[in-house]
Amino acid sequence: MKALLSNDDGITASGILASKKAVEDLCDTYVVAPETQQSGIGHALTLYEPLRVNEYTLKDGSKGYGVGGTPTDAVTNALFELMDEKPDIMISGINTGFNIGQAELTTSGTLGAAIEAASFGIPTIAISQEVTRDDIKFENGDIQVDFDFAGKMLNKLTKIVLKKGLPEGIDLLNVNVPANPSDDKFEVVGLSERMYNPVIEKRLDPRGKPYYWIDGEPYEAHKSGSDGHALRKLNKTSITPLKIDLTSGMDLIREWFD
Repeated sequence: MKALLSNDDGITASGILASKKAVEDLCDTYVVAPETQQSGIGHALTLYEPLRVNEYTLKDGSKGYGVGGTPTDAVTNALFELMDEKPDIMISGINTGFNIGQAELTTSGTLGAAIEAASFGIPTIAISQEVTRDDIKFENGDIQVDFDFAGKMLNKLTKIVLKKGLPEGIDLLNVNVPANPSDDKFEVVGLSERMYNPVIEKRLDPRGKPYYWIDGEPYEAHKSGSDGHALRKLNKTSITPLKIDLTSGMDLIREWFD
């Protein structure tokens, strides 16, 4: 069994090493990730610049590859250049900070990497860990986050996926682990509306010209049965089955035209 591991936090991030540690007793692991922090880049693919791939020695002494591009670039290079055959499973994460809701799902680099692998029929898990400090969400690996519980949940889920695959019609699983879990069960839920309410901060540069910084305040109106409610209100590990096909309401549109 072979597992491809990637992320959007970068090759040196502590979360991808925790992911490797969690599943290396189950399968051979191949770590291929962006060289730098790529949060918020979504499913972007680099088309107009060359990509470089560099070999890294990870903190556990094993080998990994850093790709000078996006998470999608990293997965694409792994599948079509660095690996000699398609992996049995792909894991994106463990991400520092949760990834919940409909609105931000396609902006997440963690999900971007996962969607790319899933599009080639690879059973895929995207996993994220809630953190209590906002200042560590976008750091490149020198942070200390307790990923032990998330690693145990990932190991449990990976065993199931390797044994059964994913059910028909499900391409990937989006998993979010709370900072202070109430139990060791998976709460199967849908997507909340969003993760943040956008906030635009206007500032002035030294020459008095305005520039803008996109930020956000946590969305709190999570409905029961959603990932946001399970994670933020119940402190449960949420798992949301996803499919890539976004097609919807064809009959409705046909009637609409009539």
